[in-house]
Amino acid sequence: MNKDDENIEKGFVSIFLTSFTTIFIAELGDKTQLATLMLSAESGKPMIVFLGSSFALLCSSIAGVLIGKWISTKISKEKFSLFTGILMTLVSVWIGYTIFNINY
Repeated sequence: MNKDDENIEKGFVSIFLTSFTTIFIAELGDKTQLATLMLSAESGKPMIVFLGSSFALLCSSIAGVLIGKWISTKISKEKFSLFTGILMTLVSVWIGYTIFNINY
């Protein structure tokens, strides 16, 4: 194995583990997992629910990857990072404002 092959393998493993960990943690306890839990309990068919929910996550992930690839051809990484940072900040402020107004 030459140095280029090692760099490609390290890049693959790093990107794969980062993607897996990020999505796995983000999905824990969210409404998708709760809906899957409920559907499995109600239907009594956990394997069919697993297959259906896995296919749904696969399809939504494909859409995200394709849109991300398209965006990467239109916008530089720096501009995209700035835009997503601003967007996440605005969403956080909006959620905080909404919670503050509901509770007080």
